[in-house]
Amino acid sequence: MTTTTWPFGTDAKQDDPLAALRIPVVGSFNPEWKYIAAYIDVDTGPYSWGSQERPTDAEAAMLASYIDEYIHYFLGDRERQRMLKRPLDVEGRVVTRVFVKYGPDDWGYRVVTWQYGSLFVPTGPKSRGTEHEYAKHPGPLSLEQVMDLDHDIYPKRWLDWKAAHPEVFPA
Repeated sequence: MTTTTWPFGTDAKQDDPLAALRIPVVGSFNPEWKYIAAYIDVDTGPYSWGSQERPTDAEAAMLASYIDEYIHYFLGDRERQRMLKRPLDVEGRVVTRVFVKYGPDDWGYRVVTWQYGSLFVPTGPKSRGTEHEYAKHPGPLSLEQVMDLDHDIYPKRWLDWKAAHPEVFPA
């Protein structure tokens, strides 16, 4: 890594252990930087919809692999080398996915461009069973299931990626 200063200001936590895995830990469901994917932590920002629990080591590996899959599929080695000059993976054309952990094996995600509907899919435990629940996928869902949802339009490349990485996504 070439960068010695933290270019992300307060948008992402510099001292969070997930940052060492190139996973941005943000305090907003709509971060300013265009990260490939981020994890929202309740202690990072002023919002109450952040994660109450930390990802397990296995879940952190899945988040890092999710980012790597995007880079591998959409950007390639040259862009990866460019990104390594910063401590986190950002890309001007990306639409950030923000992942939230509600509890053990209970995750949601959002795409920062979403303007209508649920803030996260699936909705959090407090909304389940109410008119605000996302009925199509009510949860709880594991992180892997949530990542599968994000790849539901073109699942083949994601399924191939997971099959090629059994150390992260065991069958």
